[in-house]
Amino acid sequence: MDEKRRSSSSQLNPSLLNRREALRLVTAAGLTPPLAFASTGGPQAARPPRPPAQPVSAETSIPNLTLAQDAFLDDLEHSACRFFFEQAHPKNGQVRDRGPAAGNEIRRAASTAATGFGLTALCIADVHHYYPTTDIRTRVLNTLQFHLEQMVHERGFLFHFADIVTGKRIWDCEMSSIDTAIFLCGALTCKAYFAGDTGPERQIRELATKLYERVDWPWMLNGGSTFSMGYKPESGFLKARWSTYCELMMLYLLAIGSTTHPIEPTYWQNFARPYINYAGFRYLSDLAPLFTHQYSHAWFDFRNQRDRYVNYFQNSVAATRAHKAFCLAQANQYSDDYWGVTASDSIAGYTAWGGPPMLGRIDGSVVPSAAAGSLPFLPQECLRTLMAMRERYEQNAWGRYGFVDAFHPTSDWYDTDIIGIDQGISLLMAENLRTEFVWKTFMSNPEPQAAMKLAGFHT
Repeated sequence: MDEKRRSSSSQLNPSLLNRREALRLVTAAGLTPPLAFASTGGPQAARPPRPPAQPVSAETSIPNLTLAQDAFLDDLEHSACRFFFEQAHPKNGQVRDRGPAAGNEIRRAASTAATGFGLTALCIADVHHYYPTTDIRTRVLNTLQFHLEQMVHERGFLFHFADIVTGKRIWDCEMSSIDTAIFLCGALTCKAYFAGDTGPERQIRELATKLYERVDWPWMLNGGSTFSMGYKPESGFLKARWSTYCELMMLYLLAIGSTTHPIEPTYWQNFARPYINYAGFRYLSDLAPLFTHQYSHAWFDFRNQRDRYVNYFQNSVAATRAHKAFCLAQANQYSDDYWGVTASDSIAGYTAWGGPPMLGRIDGSVVPSAAAGSLPFLPQECLRTLMAMRERYEQNAWGRYGFVDAFHPTSDWYDTDIIGIDQGISLLMAENLRTEFVWKTFMSNPEPQAAMKLAGFHT
């Protein structure tokens, strides 16, 4: 899921930076309030806004969208699918970590997570007839075949980044547990979607099944009670662990649901679940940007379900409301028509910023994937800001693939790049809001259903 970032002027000065590394650097630089702020009962920021009266989010019904709202979402999705089709290798299906907003690209860094989003994007593109079915089916087949037969892996885990032509490891990156999980979510979506009796569709199902079944999940635990974030052939397992609530739920559920190399369901209890209190909102969260409340929800349908701890869908609703309130409290930098900050490019380079609590130096920039990735949680509020931003800043902030990754109109700065995973979460959540397609398709696989039951989810 993380992406290497090349930056010449970042305040964090990363020459090569990924999302988790950026978050570590931001927190290490003291750019957040004391941890007590984020813990249960901790002091709150000066003059936080009062939470507005909000109706309880409807978890099961698709909201009635206006024709203008539906047309906007269709345009956003079509543009995003264009990114995943054009910025992927036509023969092996690997998707670039990032690409230029104007199209065309020569950079060769592909992202395993972006490819997972891309596999799902191909299914969405077929549903909406954005590309011919034969082209889409061939692309999916080639992608799965290449990753099964030619990509280097260890016990089924794939490298975080690879050369888009050769598939070979780049930047000495790790074999990533979470990025492999995102890739598998895309593969399993294809497995459920291409259900026909034709030879290619049978092949797609067989390849996706093999990719999932070959993953040795217990191995990535490395004897611990939580998953390692990765493994390097030359140095072994990373010390960093997926040990605190964030985007990790898909990783644990895929492992619990495995029919070949499962982990015990009790591992679901092993990651910490700290709470944040902000302006009257209380929700499960680590000190991390908003995307951590979105990624697992793109595929796993947590609506109207809870485990022994919480309803995670409603938790993300609260996190999104708190984030909007946090933005509006930032000294007139944001409004109902302009809000949303999550890990992204910035004027100073790539950074893992957001809040609450304050994470990084919020400067008035906006990141469209913050609201787009939360569309099912707060449909009207997210649609309002996204549509207003496009209407006002379209000339510079909207291009061939939709919104640029981030922009700051006051400083006349508009990112020139699209980041694959930010584009991916925007696309999948827009489609879930409109039709629930990704949820319904992915959850029709027996493994995620079984995993949620084993983890203790119930209505």
